[in-house]
Amino acid sequence: DWSAEIVPNATLADLDELAIAKARVMFKKVHASKIPSEEIDAWSVEELLCNSGIMIDGKLTRAAIILLGKPVSVFKLRPAVAEVTWTLRDEHQEVVDYEHFTVPFILTVDQILGKIRNLTMRELPGGTLFPDTMKQYDDYTIREALHNAIAHQDYTLQQRINFVENPGYLYYENGGSFIPGTLQKALATKGPQRHFRNECLCRAMVNFNMIDTVSRGIKKMFNEQWRRHFPMPDYEIDATNKEVGVKIYGNSINEKYTKLLKENDTLTLEDCILLDAVQKGHRISEDNVVTLLERGLLEGDSSEYRISLDVAKKTHQLPEYTRNKGLDKSKIQQMILQYLQNAGTTGAKRDAIFDYLKEVLPQNKTHEQQERMLGNILSEMKENGLIVPEGRTWFLKS
Repeated sequence: DWSAEIVPNATLADLDELAIAKARVMFKKVHASKIPSEEIDAWSVEELLCNSGIMIDGKLTRAAIILLGKPVSVFKLRPAVAEVTWTLRDEHQEVVDYEHFTVPFILTVDQILGKIRNLTMRELPGGTLFPDTMKQYDDYTIREALHNAIAHQDYTLQQRINFVENPGYLYYENGGSFIPGTLQKALATKGPQRHFRNECLCRAMVNFNMIDTVSRGIKKMFNEQWRRHFPMPDYEIDATNKEVGVKIYGNSINEKYTKLLKENDTLTLEDCILLDAVQKGHRISEDNVVTLLERGLLEGDSSEYRISLDVAKKTHQLPEYTRNKGLDKSKIQQMILQYLQNAGTTGAKRDAIFDYLKEVLPQNKTHEQQERMLGNILSEMKENGLIVPEGRTWFLKS
């Protein structure tokens, strides 16, 4: 653990008094149910730091300098870099302004976030003339993303943490591999993360109410964006170059997606993440495409999605939707079985079966596509032992 290493020649004089005072307040807040506030107030600075895990045997760790150190003390961490660069870019990606921030991060995080132009947005919900108001960015989300970058930065790479404010979104980037491996693993975890790159630093940030260690931070960020009906965070995980980036959106980018989130209260977070990927034009797996199609949340194929059943109901397009979609495969199979039963021992040729079914096959497909679909259904029924062919004539299996 790089952050737990002792800093040679570092003393309490290297720490910022205001940072220590804030750390004490935050420590009391986190441990209010276990340790009386009066007891924590009576601790010496050394006792506070030892109980926070950033002083070991009377010596300061690198984590202590990162969170509580005076700006000049950062030089004792060399060659590591402990710095966050805030950059403001315009719609043409031209740099408008920038500023570098360093330790103590327990204080400078507020200064960094204070640079953001978090505008008040007003939206008109359906059926009301009174607008809902909210900030462009959720306070928890933008703070959590920055704290995560500080906590999980690989300081041995000697890189700055980048924090870029763009029109409509914020972008964070830190050095280091993504410890959970994939975003899916981070969202699916049911308990505390097993391993941290900077264990000492992370534990201290927990004690100072900056992050948690039960792996709910990323998931909560996604839930907050879902609650606000905004696009989900975009994670960019570059294992080769050891970089992790995340984009937080501060506006909507697709009206249909936003409308679906507002009107469909049966969606899960996983549903929203998949639909969010679709609205951004990202590829999703074939299995996920099939699942969303079957549930009526998407229409079309993986390259061209059409209006969903849910939206179709709300916009009175259900007749057109039904004609385009056609009957479910199971119902078509039942119709074929009934037709062959009526045909008896004479059976039925494929052309006759097609003429019988063509009105219930998807109407947005070509004649060739409909015939191919019927051929696939007949082949599947044959494999399942329901029907048998003799030349071009089909019979019920006796």
